Amino acid sequence: MTENASPATRPAPIPDEASQPFFDAAAEGKLLIKYCPACSRHLAPAADVCDACHSTGIEWRQASGRATLYSFVVNHQVLHPGFANEVPYNVLVVELEEGPRINGNYLGDNADLKVDMALKATFEKVGDVSVPKWVAG
Repeated sequence: MTENASPATRPAPIPDEASQPFFDAAAEGKLLIKYCPACSRHLAPAADVCDACHSTGIEWRQASGRATLYSFVVNHQVLHPGFANEVPYNVLVVELEEGPRINGNYLGDNADLKVDMALKATFEKVGDVSVPKWVAG
């Protein structure tokens, strides 16, 4: 990096037509996930078809924001220059109270992470959008 070069920025999600409701709700501090009214099943936010009954009548529903830590990794390598100031950083898989699993980051000390710990969603601005992050709870 040259002396005048600015550090790389952290990559941010770019909403598209399908994900815009998720990001609009996140900007208001709400976590949305997909729901299948045909079989009363909660789905991951990216689902377009129910994996149980194959219905395409999927809709967005507000999730409770409560979750359990299913798995995690603490990354000690700079895999993207935008994360250089954050190493070591964590990447979580959380299981929402409603059932689906989603990825995210924990906003506490990495040493506190324990599989099965209770978490709750909070939101952080990344670029032009808000994204869910997780805190103990």
